[in-house]
Amino acid sequence: MGTEKRQRQKEGRQARLAAEQTNQRRRQRRRRLVSAVAVSLVVFAVLVLISQAGTDDQAETAAEPTPSSVAEPAAGSTTAAPATPAAFTYGTGECPPPEKPAEPVLEFDGPPPLCIDPARDYTAVFTTSVGEIRVDFDTETTPGTTNNFVVLARNGYYDGTLIHRTDPSIDIIQGGSPHTQSASDPGPGYTITDEGTTDRTYEVGDLVMARSRGPNSAGAQFFFVAGPAASALDAQGTYVTFGQVTEGLDVVQRILAMHKADPNSQLGGAPDPPVTVESVEIVEQ
Repeated sequence: MGTEKRQRQKEGRQARLAAEQTNQRRRQRRRRLVSAVAVSLVVFAVLVLISQAGTDDQAETAAEPTPSSVAEPAAGSTTAAPATPAAFTYGTGECPPPEKPAEPVLEFDGPPPLCIDPARDYTAVFTTSVGEIRVDFDTETTPGTTNNFVVLARNGYYDGTLIHRTDPSIDIIQGGSPHTQSASDPGPGYTITDEGTTDRTYEVGDLVMARSRGPNSAGAQFFFVAGPAASALDAQGTYVTFGQVTEGLDVVQRILAMHKADPNSQLGGAPDPPVTVESVEIVEQ
């Protein structure tokens, strides 16, 4: 009897051990399943966050200093600008005479021909309602952009226009919109090539072409850099700097200080009271 009892006890222990091992395997499978589900949920959550971040980035891009917010028309392609210098494309037709026309010319059939001598020096004198700004052009590295501005100025394109935008978040003042006195101005009827490379930094006193989102979309609008916050534009590349303020930087900064925010605009605001560019005269040396 003792032997049979020990045998039954042994068999019972073995049965309990087997049952425990079975239960343990089930618990392990359960844990693995829970872990797998947890990992899947984490991965899913990460993907959702990445997706939302991408959407948020796009929304912030539209609201922060971007191609469209330092713009001619505030829309366009987001295609990346070429990383290598582009050959500037000149137009055809006649160059303007030395004297301005009786009425400003605001519409053109295409980009101007080369009307300046890149070997010479050119200065623009901006007479504004709050003071004078003098700018020396960079005809060595941006002859095409300089030529475009000179031709427009000699046609009276900029005379009587507003500084329609100020933006302390990127320290700029912007003008050059005779049709609408706003960033949505249609421009002169053409666009010009983004001259030079995309590797740019923006310094206080720079005179820079504004553009819309797409490359090669500048036409006539320009902005002055009034302070260091414009470095936020460094990574965006194709705002072409073509001149430097030599006199009147205090006027540029005074205009920025007159900023009044527009809560309905992503482009900052405008000077209050309004500031007029009464004339832009070109001096050839």
